[in-house]
Amino acid sequence: MISAGKGWMGTLIRVNLTDGTIRKEPLDMQSANDYVGARGLGTKYYCDEVDPNIDPLSPENKIIFMTGPLTGTAACSGGRYDVISKGPLTGTIDASNSGGHFGPELKFAGYDGIIFEGKADHPVYLHIDDELVELLDASELWGKDVHCATDALVEKHGSVRVATIGTPGERGMLYAGIMNDKNRAAGRGGMGAVMGSKNLKAVVVRGTGGVKVAHPKEFMMEVTKARATLQSHPVTGNGLGALGTQILVNIVNEVGGLPLHNGRGGSFWDKADDTSGERLAQTYLVKNQGCFGCSIACGRVTKIEGRGNLDGLGEGPEYEAGWSYGAACGVADLGAIVKCNFICNEQGMDPISLGSTVACAMELFEMGAIPEEDIGFPLRFGDADAMVKLTQMCADGEGFGKMIGQGSYRLAEHYGHPELSMSVKKQEMPAYDGRAIQGIGLEYATSNRGGCHVRGYMISPEVLGLPVKMDPLVTEGKAGMLKTFQDLTALCDSVGICLFTTFAIGLPEIAGQYREAVGSDESDEEILLKGERIWNLEKRYNMAAGIEAGPSRFGPAPPPPRLLREALPSGPAKGKVSELQTMLAEYYEERGWTADGVPTPEKLQQLGF
Repeated sequence: MISAGKGWMGTLIRVNLTDGTIRKEPLDMQSANDYVGARGLGTKYYCDEVDPNIDPLSPENKIIFMTGPLTGTAACSGGRYDVISKGPLTGTIDASNSGGHFGPELKFAGYDGIIFEGKADHPVYLHIDDELVELLDASELWGKDVHCATDALVEKHGSVRVATIGTPGERGMLYAGIMNDKNRAAGRGGMGAVMGSKNLKAVVVRGTGGVKVAHPKEFMMEVTKARATLQSHPVTGNGLGALGTQILVNIVNEVGGLPLHNGRGGSFWDKADDTSGERLAQTYLVKNQGCFGCSIACGRVTKIEGRGNLDGLGEGPEYEAGWSYGAACGVADLGAIVKCNFICNEQGMDPISLGSTVACAMELFEMGAIPEEDIGFPLRFGDADAMVKLTQMCADGEGFGKMIGQGSYRLAEHYGHPELSMSVKKQEMPAYDGRAIQGIGLEYATSNRGGCHVRGYMISPEVLGLPVKMDPLVTEGKAGMLKTFQDLTALCDSVGICLFTTFAIGLPEIAGQYREAVGSDESDEEILLKGERIWNLEKRYNMAAGIEAGPSRFGPAPPPPRLLREALPSGPAKGKVSELQTMLAEYYEERGWTADGVPTPEKLQQLGF
């Protein structure tokens, strides 16, 4: 049995915002053993304490910040933490993962996580300075963007790490995120809106301690081996550092998998190179940047000069944001794309959902479903100026920007065409077409938090050929590979290391670091089973919440009909649709679920439920 002091600090902070009380309590080590940490452990606490039918923006909801046992250690890219709650965008259980330095700093202060309950009667923030934990007034911070609020808190408290929301989160924008270190994001699902609903502006932390592991010598041997593999691999040792995640633009475009014009067009974009990582390096890149304990350094510090209203300094974009404001909107102006990403970071908005919702609005406008007077100006594919303007309106909560802030599903439903929302469970799908890349389509459909690419990254085998090359156009073998990837990703998110490490390392390296950190004698397979347990826990919560329940298999917001019925018109995947139904049957069999996607009693017993 694992114990405190071995990867874990052994203490949680519980904050009741309604009455202002703060309590420190021992970490539930049995749950930490069963559900690992971060995403898994936070979800376990949440599911035990919160009614699945809760309104995500009600005072009765809770929001949990949770680290993993490798967070803050010397493990490879051990800077991750998760924010867990019921997502207001989707209604699903959501664990939004972020990097930077905030998670390790919380561990250094002596805490594994924070549970927030209730709602404050005025804006507040939580201040942690080692043993000192206090709620302070945030009235002067309310209404400030992420960068201004962070600067004000650093000026007041000195050398601290800050996680905060912008004004969209304060207003309850459904896909508002939580930003730490200014530009790192717990970005998807609307965790920032949950914070805002509680009048919680920020969490500020300073820690002067460290994280002990069970077997220091053996742990460092595992870390050294894994780091050597990362540094020698062409993706993690060179590609991501040189070009960031935008390196994927041309790669994905070559296989015909870059969704164009809200998924209406494709499957090859002749302007892709104008928005690529290569072009970003030639134009706006200042330097690359890494998170805590990272040897990859995929982050991009970027600057725009001489473009008038586009000028600015910030970070990004990541590949998915570059796509949502690029190919999805038909915009090849890289400066406009970078500017939109700056706005999203400064105000704490998910650029995948926002850019995709703008793209959806463009299609609705062009087909005549949205009158120009509703928007205030024409909104056509390829119009960079209109895209930037609408993004700013969304950030400011002005005019049609309020509608954009509801996400593409609610937008398209309002105008009579929900089928034009490129989302699953009301969350926008990222930058990979499920018709050209069959496994990613299955991933979107089965993800426990809606349209998502980081809950089992099938792009690795289907496009990058990692760890094995799979033909993206076929369905054979995709279900089994996805199940393995989903379980491994749940484990990766939960130990507290970056998903990008899995381009080079796999279960042996992840399990090895975890085992020596916490003092476990479990086999690799037993450790991977924890990932499967986490996946099934999330699934059960969603079913109890009315999501993924019933014969539809998908609940109230299934995959877009476009993926299933509209064949790609051109490119390497010409004529292809998503063969989802074929893959689903195999997927449920691989999971040990019924034909309707319900975990069987036998499977639940195997996992210890």
